[in-house]
Amino acid sequence: MNFSNFTSDIQKNNWNVYGVEVYENSVLTHSYGDTEDGIHEIYSATKSVLSVAFGIAYDRGLVKLDESIVEYLPKEKVQRLSEEQRAVWKQISLHRLLTMSVEGLPFRPKGDNWLDFTLFCKIKNPDKKLFKYTNLNSYLIGVALSVVLKCDLGEFIKEEILKPLDINKFEMTYSPEGYFYGASGMKLCVHDLSKIGLLMSNGGVYNGKRIVSEEYVKMATSVQQMNREDGYGFFFWKYRDGFSINGKWKQKCYCLPDQALIVSFLSHIEEESDDLLASMERNILEC
Repeated sequence: MNFSNFTSDIQKNNWNVYGVEVYENSVLTHSYGDTEDGIHEIYSATKSVLSVAFGIAYDRGLVKLDESIVEYLPKEKVQRLSEEQRAVWKQISLHRLLTMSVEGLPFRPKGDNWLDFTLFCKIKNPDKKLFKYTNLNSYLIGVALSVVLKCDLGEFIKEEILKPLDINKFEMTYSPEGYFYGASGMKLCVHDLSKIGLLMSNGGVYNGKRIVSEEYVKMATSVQQMNREDGYGFFFWKYRDGFSINGKWKQKCYCLPDQALIVSFLSHIEEESDDLLASMERNILEC
């Protein structure tokens, strides 16, 4: 590993990277920049936090992967749907939403009632499992969890995930109608994003405390739906022989359990370039 070459590349190329951490065998061995003080947007990495919350509900028997999303939404909302639209949504299971395998939904919600907007969308091929990345899937999972848990999902995440991980500085975003927006909108520091990776790499255990079951972790971080990026789990991406947590503008946590290695960084790089990833792989993974 040549961590100094990686940080040198960051500086030389003026990549807007806030901080980097590397863990070997669950021990922090290298860090760069601001990893603990500043919290930053993690964008779609929020989905992976939501996945952990879903896993806890799954472990408690509150949700079933093969059941339709309509079984978990507010009944008054489902009853307002036309027979045709209700029949379409009945074909969409929680598993389909977790794996982004619903075709036809727009990328993000609009208006002042995101649930109404989502449920009235026209879904193409509701019976076919085709990968289509959209924030609406995770938003619906968040609504479903709020219903089955009978509480504010953000507060549940705070008590059941963030506190056990010793995460004290964070921000969350809610939909206009008050649901935790599980698709995006969280802010964390680099060090705390690493903790999500550590939790999942260690089979759902952090500092000796089990937060989510090993069964769920294996499902969530393994390939459940193929795509052009080599596969997708339950709001986690396939990466090499492990998995990754991904945000919109290169907010990343790469987890390689077989190598006992985790690399996390938060940045804001809007250019469509793999240069930062290539440098990380060349200097950290392949030395």
